[in-house]
Amino acid sequence: MAGLRLAHRPPPDRGAGLLAGLFPDADHVRVPIADEPGTAAAVRSADVLRRNLAAVRESLAAIPDDTLLVTVGGDCAVDLAPVERAHARYGDRLALVWLDAHGDLNTPASSPSKAFHGMILRALLGEGPADLLPARPLSPSRVVLAGARALDAGERAFLDAGPLRHLPPAALTPEALAAAVADTGAEAVYLHLDLDVLDPGTFASVGTPEPGGLTPEALSAAVQALAGGFALAGMAITEYEPRSPEDQKTLETLAGTFLP
Repeated sequence: MAGLRLAHRPPPDRGAGLLAGLFPDADHVRVPIADEPGTAAAVRSADVLRRNLAAVRESLAAIPDDTLLVTVGGDCAVDLAPVERAHARYGDRLALVWLDAHGDLNTPASSPSKAFHGMILRALLGEGPADLLPARPLSPSRVVLAGARALDAGERAFLDAGPLRHLPPAALTPEALAAAVADTGAEAVYLHLDLDVLDPGTFASVGTPEPGGLTPEALSAAVQALAGGFALAGMAITEYEPRSPEDQKTLETLAGTFLP
């Protein structure tokens, strides 16, 4: 591993700046993106998302493949190119753990909101807008959805019909998560963390809080269980909307347990 690089959005995303500050020793790469509303309707602001995806891919292309990449800021859709990068390096040796209160498994046809951040995991599996897909889709059998408790009808149907593993909060112990990843046959794990996986009673600085989530201690234990058994292929921390100094302190504590 050549070192740690941190890719994040520049201001005005205050959450990205605060997240970046959790890793002061990393080399920081700021990705310039457009933040204005788009005109596309089938997927909200798809025209802007396409430009932003190109900007992220361009930035990642300059980072050596053996660098541990941590992406911070923005919503879950920011993780398309970083997961794509990890998959290109590790291939079928990679598992993706998606820690999120929501499934992010909608398609443009099934999505009530038409927001791409609710479709991003399905897109990583190869189903979604043609110009917002990875170069190589992941197999559902290599993905573990963890902590999700707010699922749309189409997402539930997808989970019921396929091999994608789902651990709701009540089943999400460190041992169960490590076993689910081991069952994929993977050697390395990419960790996607939407902070709304946390229970809003312990962490409320997110845009779409859902009750019944993880405590910070449970999240830390789960991440450490993965780090103890698998190579870390990359990580993203998303959906931070700072609201209180207490939540920032919680993140400072968590960040110290996330990376080897």
